[in-house]
Amino acid sequence: MAIRVGVLTISDWGAQGRREDVSGETIKEIVTERLGAEVTEYEIVPDEQDVIETMLVEWADVSGVDLILTTGGTGFSPRDVTPEATQAVIQRPAPGLTEAMRSQGLKKTPHAMLSRAVAGIRGSTLIVNLPGSPKAVREGLEVILPALPHGIEILRGE
Repeated sequence: MAIRVGVLTISDWGAQGRREDVSGETIKEIVTERLGAEVTEYEIVPDEQDVIETMLVEWADVSGVDLILTTGGTGFSPRDVTPEATQAVIQRPAPGLTEAMRSQGLKKTPHAMLSRAVAGIRGSTLIVNLPGSPKAVREGLEVILPALPHGIEILRGE
């Protein structure tokens, strides 16, 4: 069975239709081509913790996606609340994914250490925060993609 993916873009401007969602489209393209995944959920929401939490819970508990990839809201800005929203809804952390992304990112830029991205598990759904820029999304996915199918198989009980 194909991996079912939800892509959640967190962007005030994107939610207002004032910015094209290049990062979200990049995620959809990569997971479809590289994982053979099916993107079953996709939304652009503002940087509001309660809104982000609601989407994550709905997709994990009701829609039953295997993997939720968020993009945006992981930096130092006061409006960057994606990690807090994710931590509020996960039941078990999966720090190795974001540690690997930061480790590889540091080889390209010292700014990688400023990422506050987190990853974790809610029920049988893996949730991973990705950065907001398309370039950083590509680089982050390049690092974690090889591990995702096995992790999802375990969560599915396969």
